Amino acid sequence: MRTPLLALLITLGTAFLGLPAEAAAPVPRPAKEFTVATPQGQQILISSLKGKVAVVQFLFTWCPHCQAFSKVLTQLNTEYGPRGFQALGVAFDDVDPKDPIPLKDKVVAYTKEHAGFPVGVSNRSTVLSYLGISELERIGVPQIMVIDRKGVIREQSTSQGGGPLGDPAHLKPLIESLLAEGAPAKGPAKTGTSTKPGEKKTAEKKTSE
Repeated sequence: MRTPLLALLITLGTAFLGLPAEAAAPVPRPAKEFTVATPQGQQILISSLKGKVAVVQFLFTWCPHCQAFSKVLTQLNTEYGPRGFQALGVAFDDVDPKDPIPLKDKVVAYTKEHAGFPVGVSNRSTVLSYLGISELERIGVPQIMVIDRKGVIREQSTSQGGGPLGDPAHLKPLIESLLAEGAPAKGPAKTGTSTKPGEKKTAEKKTSE
């Protein structure tokens, strides 16, 4: 059975770097602006996802657990995309000056092989600051963040990465619940009972009498 095995690998397996892990930033909290650069030279803003339920995966392109979770996200993107779901990947590999392959080329290859959704690039310090994790902490990847339609971060991995959010048995019901909350209203909120155009004058006339 591929799905349970994949879920187990994702839940139990993360790549670790740094010192002992601590808690990440508390949730819920508003998602601050964040810019992801695509290999094609475009920019994706976190604010552009507002109105959708989004799962953002912060990853290393070489990480097998990130690759496995990206395949899960691809399935979820196909299943829930028509209902207002969007997956987004952010690669923040440490750049080795001696590495002949640019990170953007690695992201292109990663997307082609593992991800059926946009994957862009950021740097380690920017990502860790956004996640609320110290650069001295021990971190695990993938780091997973779930954002609701109103742009509020509802759940986020601990600094150890993965965890329950890496398990489709937990993630799918969460996505369905957030999708069911509905899209935020556009424009100023309307109050009171609406009337048909022909009823407005009648209502005003009765008031004046």
